[in-house]
Amino acid sequence: MAHGSHLDGAALRALTAGRGQPDFVLTKSGTPADRPRDRIWELADNLHCSIVGTCLTNAEARSLLAKLGVPDARTMSEHKLHGQVVYLAGRRDGGAKLLQKMLDRRHEREIRRFDTARTLEEVRALWRESLERGEIPGAYWAAITHPATDWGLVQDIFGEVHMLSHLVGQSNRADIRRLRQLEADLSERAETIAAQERRIQELMHQRDALTSRNRTIETAHALAAASAPVTEVPCETKRSLAQRLAREQAHAEALEEKVAVLTQACGRLGADLEAEIGHRRGAEAELAACEDLLSAQRDDGALASVQTTYRLDGRTLLYVGGRPRHVANLRRFVKSCGGQLLSHDGGMEESLTLLPGLIGQSDVVVFPVDCVSHEATSMAKRYCEASRTLFLPLRSASLASFVHAVTRIIGCADDARSSRAV
Repeated sequence: MAHGSHLDGAALRALTAGRGQPDFVLTKSGTPADRPRDRIWELADNLHCSIVGTCLTNAEARSLLAKLGVPDARTMSEHKLHGQVVYLAGRRDGGAKLLQKMLDRRHEREIRRFDTARTLEEVRALWRESLERGEIPGAYWAAITHPATDWGLVQDIFGEVHMLSHLVGQSNRADIRRLRQLEADLSERAETIAAQERRIQELMHQRDALTSRNRTIETAHALAAASAPVTEVPCETKRSLAQRLAREQAHAEALEEKVAVLTQACGRLGADLEAEIGHRRGAEAELAACEDLLSAQRDDGALASVQTTYRLDGRTLLYVGGRPRHVANLRRFVKSCGGQLLSHDGGMEESLTLLPGLIGQSDVVVFPVDCVSHEATSMAKRYCEASRTLFLPLRSASLASFVHAVTRIIGCADDARSSRAV
C-alpha cells in the first residue's frame, strides 16, 4: 500500500475540526507509564484508514484476509483490499486482534523505541526525529497508540502524514502526465515519419520511371537519326522530340528536388524522434528511482533500506535554483541517505557571489534546467570546471528527478571504487 495517509477530505475535516475526541480513548486512569498502549479498535474510526494505508503492506493485508478466510483475498483489487482491512480494524472479534498483532510484530523496533518516552513532549520529540529521518510507518503506529499521546498530538501527526502523501503523489502525477504526453507525441511523430517515408518512396519510383522513359526516348531518337537520311527527318518532328525531352528532364529535376526536400524533413523528424525518446527514457528512469525509494520506505527498516540503496557516505550536494518550498524535503532526503544538502536559489534573492564559496564546500553540484537562471548556470559550470567538481543537470525540479540524480551520483562513486579496486 502506498506510503502515506489514504483518508479522504471528510475524514481529515473530522480529525482537525476541533470538535473534541468522541471516538479516541484518552481517558484511562493512572499515569501514561501505567497504562497499556491503545489497541486499534479503541482508536477513532477515522484513523483506521491512515493506519492501514501507512503501516501495512499489500502482501501483509492479503495474508491477513486469507487467515480470516476471505475467499478472494489473493485476487481482489488493492482498493477493495484496503477497504476490507479498514472495515475489520474497528471490530475486536472480527479480525482486529489479528491486525493488532500483525502491526505490533511488524513495527516492534519502533514500539520499543517509543516505549522509552514517558511524557507527551518525549513522544512528540521521537516522532519529529523519525519524520526527519523518513521512518514514517513504524513511528506512526507507535506514536498513535502510545499511552502518553493526546488528541492534539494525534491531529498533528495525522496532518503531517497526510500532507507527506500529497507531496509524493503530486510529484508522481506530474511525471506520469508528462510521460503520457511524450508517448502521444512520439506516436504522432512516428506516423508522420512513416507517411513521409512512403511519399519519398513513391517519388523515387516516379523519378526512376521518368529517367527510364527519358533514356528510351533518347535511344529511339538516336536510332531514328542514325537509320534515316537526314533529309527524311522533318524539322517539326525534331523540335517536338526536343521539347518533349526538355519537359521530361525538367519534370525529373523537379522530382529530384522534392525528394531532397522530403529527405531533409525526414532527417529532422528522425532527430526530433530521438530527442523525444531520450526525454521519455529520462522520465522512465526518474519514475523508477522514485518507485525504488518508496519501496525501500515500505520495508520494516525504512531508514536502513534507504541508506543501503542510497549511500551518499557523507558527501555534500549543492542544489542551485529549483522551487524554495521543495528544498526542505530534498534536504531531509539527502540527510536520510547519509549526506548533506546546501542550496542557492540561483540569484532570485540570494547573491550570486555566494556561489563560489558554496561550490568549494560541495562534492557535487546539481540544478534543474527548467527552474534556474542562465547566469547562475554559467557561473556554476565555470567554477565547477575550475575546481573539478561534478556538475549534474536535472531534467526538472521534481522530486523524481532529484532522486534519480542521487542514484547517478552513487553509481559514479561505485564505478570509481571498482576501478580503484582493479
